[in-house]
Amino acid sequence: MTNSEVAELSKQYLMNTYSQLPVAFVRGEGCHLWDADGKQYLDFVAGIAVLGPGHCHPKVAAAIADQAGRIMHTSNLYFIPQQAELAKRLVELSCADRAFICNSGAEANEAAIKLARKWAGMHREPDCRDIITAHKSFHGRTLTTVTATGQEKYHKPFYPLPAGFKYVDFNDLAALEAAVDDNTCAIMLEPIQGEGGINVPDPAYLPAVRELCDRRNMLLIFDEVQTGMGRTGEWFAYMGQGIEPDIFTLAKSLGGGFPIGACLAKQSVAEAFVPGDHASTFGGNHLACTAALAAIGAIESEKMVQNAKAMGEYFHARVSELQAEYPFLAGVRGRGLLLGLELEGVNGRDLQVACLSNGLVINALGESLLRIAPPLNTTEREIDEGLEIICQTAAAM
Repeated sequence: MTNSEVAELSKQYLMNTYSQLPVAFVRGEGCHLWDADGKQYLDFVAGIAVLGPGHCHPKVAAAIADQAGRIMHTSNLYFIPQQAELAKRLVELSCADRAFICNSGAEANEAAIKLARKWAGMHREPDCRDIITAHKSFHGRTLTTVTATGQEKYHKPFYPLPAGFKYVDFNDLAALEAAVDDNTCAIMLEPIQGEGGINVPDPAYLPAVRELCDRRNMLLIFDEVQTGMGRTGEWFAYMGQGIEPDIFTLAKSLGGGFPIGACLAKQSVAEAFVPGDHASTFGGNHLACTAALAAIGAIESEKMVQNAKAMGEYFHARVSELQAEYPFLAGVRGRGLLLGLELEGVNGRDLQVACLSNGLVINALGESLLRIAPPLNTTEREIDEGLEIICQTAAAM
C-alpha cells in the first residue's frame, strides 16, 4: 500500500483518536525511517522516546525473533525466567529492590499509585490516600492516570474522575508544601516534564521534595517513563539529582521498541503488595522481557547512556552557534537527548509538517517548542543534518 492508501484504510476502520500526519512508515534502521512510498527520513522522535537503541537494533531484533520461535506467553500463574532476569537487571542498575513488570507507562503508573495507597493503608492514617502531582504533568491515558495528569484538557471529557489527587505548579516548592496535609500519602513527579514542555526543575527542587517527603512520612514517586533508560544521559534521571525515589516507573525505551513497562520500589514499600493486590495478564511475558533484556544489553555495551549525554551537549552547542544566523532558534532546554528546541517567530506545528516533507521527523509540543528525542546512538553528523533541515525549512517558511 502507498501512504495515501494506508491513510484511507485507517480513516475508514479505526476510531478517530489520533490527529495523524500524512505518512505511513514501513521500515526503520538506526536513526532512519522509510515510508510506504519509499522516501527516507531522519528520525528525531524515535517513537516518542521509545527507540532508545534505534530502529530494529540487530541485538533486539535477533533476540525477539529467537524468543518468538520458542515461547511467547504463558501467564503469571507460573514463573517466567526472562521476567526474573529483567527484574534483577533493573534492580542492579537502580536504587530499587523489587520490580513489577507490565505492558506500558500508564500501567506502570497505575501500579505505583496502587502501591503507594496500599503502603499508606499500612503505615499512615486510614484517610491518607491523596497524591500530589504537578500541573503540566503527563502520567497516562487510563482513567486514574489521566486524573493524575495535571492537565485540564485531558480531564474535561471524562468526568467524573477518581478522587484523591491534587495539583501544584512544577518547580514551586512553597506551593507543594502548602498543598501537603495529613491525607497526603505521596508526591508523584516527572524528574523532567516531557509532554508538558521539557520542563527542567531548578537543581534544588527535587532534593527539597525528597526532604519534604521524609519529613512528612510520604512516598516520593518518580515517573521515569520518558526520562528513564539513558534518555537524559544517566540510566535514570533521578541519578543526576543526588537523591532516590521510593517508587519509580519505566516504559518507552525499556523494550527497545517492544511494549513493556515496569514499576520499581524500595523493599520497605514493595512489601506492601501481596498476591491478589495487583496483576497483569500479559505483563512480563517471555517475549517482552527478552526484548527489554536485549535493549538494556545494547544500550550498555554500546555506551549509549554516555553518548546521550555527549550528544545532548553537542546539540546545545550547535544551536548556540547557529542562533546568529537563524534567530528563530530561541534556545534549548532539557538534558541528554530529551530536549526542547525553543522557537521564536516560527510556528512549531507548521514547522513539524514542513520538516516531514523535507525528510525529518520531529514533534511539536506547541507553537513555540519542538521535542527532540532521537535514538540514544545518534551521531554528531545526524544532529547536524537534522538541525540543517530545521533551519533551512524554518527560513523558507
